[in-house]
Amino acid sequence: MTSSDARPSADQLATVWDPATRVGEMLRGKRGLVVGIANCDSIAFGCAAKLRAFGADLAVTYLNEKAEKYVRPLAESLGTAIIAPLDVEQPGQLEAVFKRITTEWGKLDFVVHSIAYAPRADLHGRVVDCSLAGFQQAMAVSCHSFIRMAHLAEPLMTEGGALIAMTYYGADKVVNNYNMMGPVKAALEASTRYMAAELGDKGIRVYAVSPGPLKTRAASGIAAFDELIEAAVMRAPAGRLVDIAEVGRVVAFLVSGAASGMTGDTIYVDAGLHIVA
Repeated sequence: MTSSDARPSADQLATVWDPATRVGEMLRGKRGLVVGIANCDSIAFGCAAKLRAFGADLAVTYLNEKAEKYVRPLAESLGTAIIAPLDVEQPGQLEAVFKRITTEWGKLDFVVHSIAYAPRADLHGRVVDCSLAGFQQAMAVSCHSFIRMAHLAEPLMTEGGALIAMTYYGADKVVNNYNMMGPVKAALEASTRYMAAELGDKGIRVYAVSPGPLKTRAASGIAAFDELIEAAVMRAPAGRLVDIAEVGRVVAFLVSGAASGMTGDTIYVDAGLHIVA
């Protein structure tokens, strides 16, 4: 074979580089569950909007009846196929969501887990002072629920798939006022790695995505959050915060076949904040 023979043909180059062959094409026909939308500022909504824009069909959940009036219009605006209640602390609700997915779709290609919770008293106190009940609740909602979703998704991902959870830099480094959620998110990231190892032979990839601080309703529970935002803008190499659309585009890439060679990673989408000492 000569060097000219080894070069890709024009058709091969078009397959790789043609703008028509983009993430959107790869997501057409894929079906996935997005958990954690509270309003239009939610990271989960940024993910859902981008996944849908790139062609995926969605199942979306809302926490309770109070949240439904905010979430349902957003879900309907995306043409969401399945809209269902989900409080992971309520027995049977998670199983009911997956039963509906099984009945209506019979398969699942991806899950986006974007929920976290810690009781305010424990979140605002020192780690050494947190209560057992508060720590267990934070772990159950913020970490173990992702493991439960992976368990239920596995039999539906017969052709492989992607499981994605949202984490934060405070899992790796001490962040003022992040407190108890630091150890909880560290457990989530470790769970991601172990599940990636366990599910890899089935073609199921697992990721933790770590956005920088964003002005979401969930983040507002962190003490002195405005100061955290200001510090992030000052320290990030890009000199700004990221937005939920940027997080959504990265999630769409991970769901797509373009990320087939990656699994078990914590992927930062934080304008470079995590590289700064």
